[in-house]
Amino acid sequence: MAIPAGPVIVSLGVLFFLSGLVVNLVQAICFVLVRPLSKNTYRKINRVVAELLWLELVWLVDWWAGVQIKLFTDSETFRLMGKEHALVVSNHKSDIDWLVGWLLAQRSGCLGSALAVMKKSSKFLPVIGWSMWFSEYLFLERSWAKDERTLKSGLQQLQDFPRPFWLALFVEGTRFTQAKLKAAQEYAASAGLPVPRNVLIPRTKGFVSAVSEMRSFVPAIYEVTVAIPKSSPPPTMLRLFKGKSSVMHVHLKRHSMKDLPETDDAVAQWCRDMFVAKDKLLDKHIADGIFSEQEQDMGRPIKSLVVVISWGCLLIFGALKFFQWTSLLSTWKGITFSAIGLAIVTVLMQILIQFSQSERSTPAKVTPVKPNNGGEPSRTGQDKHK
Repeated sequence: MAIPAGPVIVSLGVLFFLSGLVVNLVQAICFVLVRPLSKNTYRKINRVVAELLWLELVWLVDWWAGVQIKLFTDSETFRLMGKEHALVVSNHKSDIDWLVGWLLAQRSGCLGSALAVMKKSSKFLPVIGWSMWFSEYLFLERSWAKDERTLKSGLQQLQDFPRPFWLALFVEGTRFTQAKLKAAQEYAASAGLPVPRNVLIPRTKGFVSAVSEMRSFVPAIYEVTVAIPKSSPPPTMLRLFKGKSSVMHVHLKRHSMKDLPETDDAVAQWCRDMFVAKDKLLDKHIADGIFSEQEQDMGRPIKSLVVVISWGCLLIFGALKFFQWTSLLSTWKGITFSAIGLAIVTVLMQILIQFSQSERSTPAKVTPVKPNNGGEPSRTGQDKHK
């Protein structure tokens, strides 16, 4: 269904931000009162509370826009999803790749313990960024000199995580666009690297650090490849709010952490080789229109629908009582106050939409120079961040 975006954005924005502020308040109270006494108890509570917010966005994908996300993987990997810690490494194909990850995590029963490495500015996003901060997402400044300690410290904190978690790492460092692909191709050609056609060149420092710190307690790497069929328009946040569907194909391959090389240089090369193989896999997908692995039936759980309906009923009831008690809409002052509130919600929703747009993400600037002593070509702005 296609619906005018304006009224939908305002209506869903009011629902999302009001419910989100409730969630943030509960998270803040638990962070102050529960976490100092028991970090694991806090994590268990936060897992449930955060889901009450994040399921609203899962509902947006699943029930409002009806985006079809088809998962292709082997049956053993499908069985293990959600039952083990995993480092999730994906290409960054669309504006809603993070939402695709949430949907897969929700299907696997670990949405509340889905984590990601994200740019620092993300944590300042009202409601959603705050909820991620309380949920122990890792926020980096895109300067390795500053981020190395932050990343290693954050990863070490996950050793005693009480439930299976997924940590998503987008090693390309930025969302895919044709302009960024062209820059990556020019760099690869000048540096003597395989020239990509469907992916960007991975930044390996963050991946190497993650493997080094997590090798002892994370058994698997989930290599995720996201593709959009030619017949489907690319999904965006704005399309979701308009109720417009898209189709996304997700290929998932499990790598055992114990099978990775031991040295940092070899791990970095393993990551680069993985993206060369991923590029070829996407070539094949373009030719065939589908991945060759078995498609797994993920269903469409009703939980997100129930959560949104419950939040809607609760907030409508609360709003009616509030307006009845305050007579807010009976005076011009109250009407003006309400209009300002709606305007603020509209602006915040526009910020969220624009923040997700790939054209606005920071491009990967690469300047080829001579290979360093370790045999890996050095990059300016490419590998210094993650």
